[in-house]
Amino acid sequence: MKTITDNLSRVARDAGTAIMKVRSEGFNIDRKDDSSPVTAADLASNEVISRHLAAMYPDIPVLSEEGAKIPYSERSRWKEFFLVDPLDGTKEFIKDNGEFCVCIALMRNNRPVLGVVYAPTQDTLYTGSTETGAFVSRKGSAPEKISTRKPEDNEGLIVVGSRSHPSPDLAVYLEKLNVAEMTPAGSAIKFCLVAEGKAHLYPRFNPTMEWDTAAGQAIVEAAGGTMTSLDGSEFPYNKENLRNAGFIVKA
Repeated sequence: MKTITDNLSRVARDAGTAIMKVRSEGFNIDRKDDSSPVTAADLASNEVISRHLAAMYPDIPVLSEEGAKIPYSERSRWKEFFLVDPLDGTKEFIKDNGEFCVCIALMRNNRPVLGVVYAPTQDTLYTGSTETGAFVSRKGSAPEKISTRKPEDNEGLIVVGSRSHPSPDLAVYLEKLNVAEMTPAGSAIKFCLVAEGKAHLYPRFNPTMEWDTAAGQAIVEAAGGTMTSLDGSEFPYNKENLRNAGFIVKA
């Protein structure tokens, strides 16, 4: 797992460089069929990731946000594949608040077993697998091991939530809890805040897509946390419809 983690880390960094190049040069905003925004940065990152993965792992298929039109009859037979969000947090990228990232997950038997999340504006790389544990590298430093942190007795919860997708259901859910702090954040960085012990809880009620969550889930679980569906069941992947229902991430 270490070798593939190192390889995917380099791919994510290269993709981040491509994103930052577009960011510095300026870009137009287009719309996909579902009306979600897409920019040249999404496409540039996807091209870098697709090219590298095809060269490194030609036998492992790739399911990416920018290449998702693969028939279910084909991908349902996959035992192993990469699940990729080339630019997670496109809305944050457009707002230029820095809260966007590159997400690459290795999936086996429809479970995320390895995840890489790279935040290029912070030059911060999170990695995690159940075999090796979870790590963070800041500004090129040597990776440091990270782990989730459960709240102490009577300690109020630090909750992280979506900056661009608030939900009335979230407010209702949090009313029942002892919340000390609610921290908004964009993209899969929310998973990483739980993984490194900066937040205790990330509840999500609004829909996401499978590529939004896989890498983050792998890192959270490698760090000792959990991610389940709202009813506590195992969170499903490689569904016929790639849209996710809600979930709960816990330290």
